Amino acid sequence: MPETKQRKKLGKERLQRIIDLCESVEERGLDPFVVDVDDIIKVAKEYFPEWEQPEELCLDAEAIHKLSSVIKLQSDWVKHRSSSLYTDPFLLEEKIRRINGDELADIFLNVWNPIVEMEQIGIQSLAQATSYWRSLLPLGERWAKTDFWRRETGAVTREELIKERVLAEKAFSEELETFWEELKEKVGGKGKIRYWDFIGADTYLETVKRAYMTSFLVTYGYATLEIRPLEEEMFIKPFEKPEPLVGKKRVMSVPVSVGVEEWKEWKGSLD
Repeated sequence: MPETKQRKKLGKERLQRIIDLCESVEERGLDPFVVDVDDIIKVAKEYFPEWEQPEELCLDAEAIHKLSSVIKLQSDWVKHRSSSLYTDPFLLEEKIRRINGDELADIFLNVWNPIVEMEQIGIQSLAQATSYWRSLLPLGERWAKTDFWRRETGAVTREELIKERVLAEKAFSEELETFWEELKEKVGGKGKIRYWDFIGADTYLETVKRAYMTSFLVTYGYATLEIRPLEEEMFIKPFEKPEPLVGKKRVMSVPVSVGVEEWKEWKGSLD
């Protein structure tokens, strides 16, 4: 009898770990394929005959329910990747590394379609050029009509240079620091903020400028992007202090579209 109780206790613990794993995949946007579906089904089958009490059966049902949610995420992930003809860049890089130089050159030659353009001067072009030169006044007459003005040199203030956009109002590093502080203030204790909620502004021009500054925040290690491809959402998370990424981990360039249509859609969602 004690052995049966011990087995039931072990089974409940394993089911609870399965539930926790599935919930973490759903809530944190982790790769759904970290969950081994076959292994979990084996565990559920192994312990199902042991359950007698309602709470034990409810725990078993909850584990199966959570597993079904993860299976749906896996299905959505496959549909999304197949519909967008997605190829993982790391897999692509690995395939290229395995190809020798001769094979790579043959592939390049087979797909290379150079654009060739031939330009030549025809009779019509020569006639147009001759007509143009004949219509010009002699150099002496053209230069005679050129007027020159003498201006006195003077001083200009820094405020005037800033107004004429010759000088920036503050150094780029200082402006980046200020933008970083704004990001941390908006995030607060939430840890992250939706990308468009941070870069979005009243005007499209200001939105593009904020997206431009955000790209430097990520490049210089002031923040990082969290991308959820299944939900098609992107978040930006600030660091407490700059963390240069180059040399510590593999860095991937992420193209982000900040078009007028995306901006209008974001503005519409706020109304």
